[in-house]
Amino acid sequence: MSNQTLNLTPTVYDYLLKVSLRESEVLAQLRRKTQELSDSMMQISPEQGQFMALLVKLTRAENILEIGTYTGYSALAMATALPDQGRIQCLEINEDSIEIARQYWQMAEVNPKIDVHLQPAITTLDTFIDQGKQNTFDLAFIDADKPNYPNYFEKALTLVKPGGLIMVDNTLWGGQVADETVNDADTQAIRAFNERLLEDKRVDISLLPISDGLTLALKRQ
Repeated sequence: MSNQTLNLTPTVYDYLLKVSLRESEVLAQLRRKTQELSDSMMQISPEQGQFMALLVKLTRAENILEIGTYTGYSALAMATALPDQGRIQCLEINEDSIEIARQYWQMAEVNPKIDVHLQPAITTLDTFIDQGKQNTFDLAFIDADKPNYPNYFEKALTLVKPGGLIMVDNTLWGGQVADETVNDADTQAIRAFNERLLEDKRVDISLLPISDGLTLALKRQ
């Protein structure tokens, strides 16, 4: 038995999808549509979307905050897992991406569960805080511009209730965070964020080697 995480070769990865992925047809269509775009690398993987949907159910989340929505795959996966009264607040600045997202949300009939805020995420987060929404969100997902990760995390931590969960995407960054010769702005930002989070006693954490790295941070009571 291995005492470390198994390396996912293409063969093993294909097997993982074959025996575990339950992707709806609408999700699959959205994923294929996104793959046509020049920035499709921003799309989360299908197994990550399924895992996030499972976390929505495990946490019994009803109020979700998403910072960075892109073409809406993660929002669709989570919205499908929400109860009828659940809501997702999607923070995004790219209107073209949101137009794609809305088409597939409509197809999946989850539009009533999703509110879109088309402006810089920091502006919306500050508005939520000014409106007194601290400690009201059950779950948050951060997947936006990397240099702002510390700012997004701090505001998400304010908005998520004690015992709530924050998910942070791309925290392994294609492995570049572990390569000391790579020092572009995004890599340095994620590397610094990971190191800072390790010492943050306000949360319990686990960095999962799923897709491009997904960090879970549970806000302590």
